Amino acid sequence: MSYDYDKLYASEAHALGEQTAAIATFIAGLSFKSARILDVGCGQGRDALPLARAGHDVTGVDLSPSGVEAMCAEAAQDGLNITGHVADITEYTPDGAFDILLIDRTLHMLDAAPRAVTFLTLIACVAPSGWLIVADETSNLPAFKAALLADEVDWAIERCAKGMLFAQKGGT
Repeated sequence: MSYDYDKLYASEAHALGEQTAAIATFIAGLSFKSARILDVGCGQGRDALPLARAGHDVTGVDLSPSGVEAMCAEAAQDGLNITGHVADITEYTPDGAFDILLIDRTLHMLDAAPRAVTFLTLIACVAPSGWLIVADETSNLPAFKAALLADEVDWAIERCAKGMLFAQKGGT
């Protein structure tokens, strides 16, 4: 990681601001009342905390111990259903299937080869009829879209523009 997010998270609460509006709006419009969500690159819980407040069961993973600690502390204080893991996402294997896989501005921090492998590992955890939500550099979206189209599972791409990719995994 080129930027020291752990230092930032240790020194400033809610350092990255509010939840991404497009992500919040999209998830609120889905039919899930209580989804199982994996938030990759959760940091201090910018997305995880509001999603848990909306009634979802959230697992957050981030390389930053300070970020995960801050997220879990706020979740505990507010009685929210959030589990946090400190892990390198290139080595992380999700536990079980998730209704929503959220990767908000994280994958661009990886070089191309580990980014591609990590993406494929992560999308495997999306449950049938579940959703993949990615916010990343616009230049990375074509590779993510190509990986979904090449996957053995059918993906319906809802949006792939302006740094956002929303795709639904085929159901069984």
